[in-house]
Amino acid sequence: MAAEKLRDLSQPMDVGLLDATVAAFYGTGSKEERTAADHILRDLQNNPDMWLQVVHILSSTQNLNTKFFALQLSSDETSFRRERLYVNKLNIILVQILKHEWPARWRSFIPDLVAAARTSETICENCMAILKLLSEEVFDFSRGEMTQQKIKELKQSLNSEFQLIHELCLYVLSASQRAELIRATLATLHAFLSWIPLGYIFESPLLETLLKFFPVPAYRNLTLQCLTEVAALSFGDFYNMQYGKMYTIFMVQLQNILPSNTNFVEAYANGTSEEQAFIQNLALFFTSFYKSHIRVLESSQENINLLLAGLEYLINISYVDDTEVFKVCLDYWNSLVLELYEAHHNLDNPAGTGNMMGFQMPMLSGVSDGHGSQLMQRRQLYALPMSKLRQLMICRMAKPEEVLIVEDENGNIVRETMKDNDVLVQYKIMRETLIYLANLDHEDTEKQMLKKLSKQLNEDDWTWNNLNTLCWAIGSISGSMGEEQENRFLVMVIRDLLNLCEITKGKDNKAVIASNIMYVVGQYPRFLRAHWKFLKTVVNKLFEFMHETHPGVQDMACDTFLKIVQKCKRKFVIVQVGENEPFVSELLTTLPATIADLEPHQIHSFYESVAHMIQAEPDPDKRTEYLQRLMELPNQKWAEIIGQARQSVDFLKDPDVIRAVLNILQTNTSVASSLGTYFLTQITLIFLDMLNVYRMYSELISTGIAQGGPYASRTSIVKLLRSVKRETLKLIETFLDKAEEQPHIGKQFVPPMMDPVLGDYARNLPDARESEVLSLFATIINKYKGAMLEDVPKIFEAAFQCTLEMITKNFEDYPEHRLKFFSLLRAIATHCFPALIHLSSEQLRLVMDSIIWAFRHTERNIAETGLNLLLEMLKNFQASEFCNQFYRTYFLTIEQEIFAVLTDTFHKPGFKLHVLLLQHLFCLVESGKLTEPLWDAATVPYPYPNNTMFIREYTIKLLSTSFPNMTAAEVTQFVNGLFESRADLTSFKNHLRDFLVQSKEFSAQDNKDLYAEEAAAQRERERQRMLSIPGLIAPNEIQDEMVDS
Repeated sequence: MAAEKLRDLSQPMDVGLLDATVAAFYGTGSKEERTAADHILRDLQNNPDMWLQVVHILSSTQNLNTKFFALQLSSDETSFRRERLYVNKLNIILVQILKHEWPARWRSFIPDLVAAARTSETICENCMAILKLLSEEVFDFSRGEMTQQKIKELKQSLNSEFQLIHELCLYVLSASQRAELIRATLATLHAFLSWIPLGYIFESPLLETLLKFFPVPAYRNLTLQCLTEVAALSFGDFYNMQYGKMYTIFMVQLQNILPSNTNFVEAYANGTSEEQAFIQNLALFFTSFYKSHIRVLESSQENINLLLAGLEYLINISYVDDTEVFKVCLDYWNSLVLELYEAHHNLDNPAGTGNMMGFQMPMLSGVSDGHGSQLMQRRQLYALPMSKLRQLMICRMAKPEEVLIVEDENGNIVRETMKDNDVLVQYKIMRETLIYLANLDHEDTEKQMLKKLSKQLNEDDWTWNNLNTLCWAIGSISGSMGEEQENRFLVMVIRDLLNLCEITKGKDNKAVIASNIMYVVGQYPRFLRAHWKFLKTVVNKLFEFMHETHPGVQDMACDTFLKIVQKCKRKFVIVQVGENEPFVSELLTTLPATIADLEPHQIHSFYESVAHMIQAEPDPDKRTEYLQRLMELPNQKWAEIIGQARQSVDFLKDPDVIRAVLNILQTNTSVASSLGTYFLTQITLIFLDMLNVYRMYSELISTGIAQGGPYASRTSIVKLLRSVKRETLKLIETFLDKAEEQPHIGKQFVPPMMDPVLGDYARNLPDARESEVLSLFATIINKYKGAMLEDVPKIFEAAFQCTLEMITKNFEDYPEHRLKFFSLLRAIATHCFPALIHLSSEQLRLVMDSIIWAFRHTERNIAETGLNLLLEMLKNFQASEFCNQFYRTYFLTIEQEIFAVLTDTFHKPGFKLHVLLLQHLFCLVESGKLTEPLWDAATVPYPYPNNTMFIREYTIKLLSTSFPNMTAAEVTQFVNGLFESRADLTSFKNHLRDFLVQSKEFSAQDNKDLYAEEAAAQRERERQRMLSIPGLIAPNEIQDEMVDS
């Protein structure tokens, strides 16, 4: 009966009965009982569902023999394989328990585990998995989940007991024949190698054992990963000999496994996933080894030969068509050429070498020559690999952002629809690498590029991809050569490309060549400025491409034209040698024909480019004449439309007419953005008519929405009418923003807009209000500052209350209005602060509430504008006579609200401003400027001696209720620290940062935003470094008024 009950596994097992059966088996009963117990236990062991009872038995029994029986159930080979997933889950739970209990409450864990591992190969394999998990948890994933102290404790425990694990691994690798166990052991070693004491690697047979396993196909990848971990370690020169030896043995074995003349591109393309992983791992091994130990290999001739062989392998692997493999290789090539370039740069500028650390070194001739000859030898040693690397970079150059014409997956040449960020990042690194390579040897760079270009002309090597990568490479090294060499080089390049364009047939081919010509010429403004003939030829070529209807060509032609004009504008307004008139005049005569085939957005870009030329004309009369000629077509059309409208207003309601009006306004905006103040004559011409059209369209929209309900605002006609209103506002804003500060311009344009624009905004339904009205008036106030003081009440009346009602219902509606509203408020607070002082207390309360609403926003721009605005307000009120009154009303609210957003983890990007605001408040309290109490005597019975004492108490109470997990002592210490460090921004900021991490809320998160300021300073230092290297910042990106002498 008992046997049947035990064999029935449909319900939890009776553990007492099992204890009795196990006891009978181990000899407390008669011989018959023992035999019966043996039968029952064997049946249970053979039952496939028995493992499900293991946890239940282990947790219910006190008997050691029963526990042992239960553990045996889960350790036989077949059940281990079958229940792999379950065992893995148990392992994870065990490691989570260990993180809390070990080493304090379970000292013998590692010895217990190692002892268990030696009992059977299956258990040993699982023990390896547990050790691997433990290493990963402690060393890789622990950041933010455990305190620094706990991590340190676990690392020390693992280190001190690693000898047992080390012996176990070596024992398995030398004695076991089981593939799964050896693989598990290698995987565990891989997890441990990055942190164990180095003696275990170099002063034991471990490294030899690994190298012995390397040629065995089944273990090749795992062993290579382990060797890569060893290669990446770097602790001084102590083990240099062992590293040299390891590399030598490795290279000899590698040449047997995979000879150096293998075609890696084919091998990878046709390989199994194991073989592909091997090539990937090989790239990781070489790059890790060279990053840390390349100097070891430069010491003897034998090592140098193996080093060159290894670099050859790495260059061949770099050609493999796999993004991840290429990224690994590229990352290393970038760091190697940077190191070689810096040494070469310092050799060419010896003054820099002594001065790099900020002190002058006496340059002793002998020393400097010895060092110099060493550097020369090193440069010669790498000359051949670097030449091969140039070839690689030219062959695999990534596509730059400016190129809009690409090959799609069907092999057609099309316009690019989406930017690929991965490609742009790759382009940036490749460009930087190629610039270092070019600076190391300009002659070799030029020779390789011209040789490849001549092959394109002979059609030996002509493919779209080959021409593209070559031209992208040529464009990317702009600025790295000396002017003479650059001139010589480019004359040949542009001449060859123009020839290629003439002799090649086929629309797609021509589109590819056109795209490359445009990209290259756009990258070399210095050359074009120095060679008028080439500049004129190139611009005329661009005009030709503007008639080419192949997708993308016209866009790229207009973009390149704009880019070239911005850098060479003065060249077009002077009469060049052999010409009768300036190029701009000639261009204006043929303008209608040039733009005949362009789309509206391309025409706007073209107008912007020509306006840049006109802006460079110093003679005001000529400038006005050129502007009239440029605007002739749009002005003619405008006059026609306004003329018709005077006869019948309904004419303006025709959708085609509305589109024409929109187009004319967009053309005007493009020209205004280039011309600034000089656009005055043109805008004066159309301004009043434009406001009339604005008013009329606005009424049409309001009627439409009022009659058609909420969906009317989405109809195409209303959208079109609103586009005209927006473009009108954009045109006025662009002009006023770009125009120089001349009060008469403000006087001329602002008063006429008050009713048609501001009054209209207030009268409209919320859905018909244009957010651009707010940004226009923000621009006006930022531009004319205090002169606008009298108009602020009108702006307030028209825009303030009605906009607040729109944006304070929730955080989502009217996103455009939100940001622009707070930008307008900020402009008022900065330039017209007296206007805020004259607000009634209800209005000021509204302003303050809206600012708090702004910085509670999770939308970063809005929150940041709100915080900046608040900072301006606080500083201005502190300096005003209303200081006490203002702070008595708002100090506590502001402090509470700032602490709320500082500690809620949703507003990390605002950290820098939160710090500044709190610092302002704490400094203000301590400064004694607040002469009246900040507490309300009616509700606070205790009279504090001063505001400092009150704010200290208030802040402690505020934080104690917000962070119940922190002790009173911790909070008090933090608040005292705030008062002590208030005068020094850096320590005040660090103090706050530590508190956030300590408060647990932030500990398991990504906190990079708390360090944003430090990161920005680092970026600026990097930019300064880049500016010192010829070509590293492209000539197009340097903001200069390039002197076209």
